[in-house]
Amino acid sequence: MDKLNKDQIRDLLPHREPMLLVDDLYDIKKLQSATALVKVRKDSFFVQGHFPDEPVMPGVLIVESFGQAAAALTANGLDKSTYENKLVFLMGVEKARFRNPVVPDCDLILKIEAIRSHGRVWKYKGEAFVNDKKMADAIWSATIVDKK
Repeated sequence: MDKLNKDQIRDLLPHREPMLLVDDLYDIKKLQSATALVKVRKDSFFVQGHFPDEPVMPGVLIVESFGQAAAALTANGLDKSTYENKLVFLMGVEKARFRNPVVPDCDLILKIEAIRSHGRVWKYKGEAFVNDKKMADAIWSATIVDKK
């Protein structure tokens, strides 16, 4: 499948509103790369108090968006029995750079790539853009674990 909408992403991830941040995943290359869309709006929960007079998407939620997009890319590429009754947890962020503030109303475009996997541990890199301007980039790792 080359594109996943929010409902299809919801079927792959345990995240629910308001923490399901990724709206679409497209240009999917199975277990390799994808592009994600995060709609940053004036009524998004995270800008209500961060900061009321100068709203900005928190950097930590940009990293969370990277993680969700990567988890959806991976789950979409695996056999359902591999990720069913499992969770994906962020293990570490090696590098994260926030180059420009992400302010509403905008579409945050995430370009993500799986750069390595060993068993249940995956390593990814990503870049975030608004109107082709780089806003952030990161390298992170995650693991697939059994639900308790």
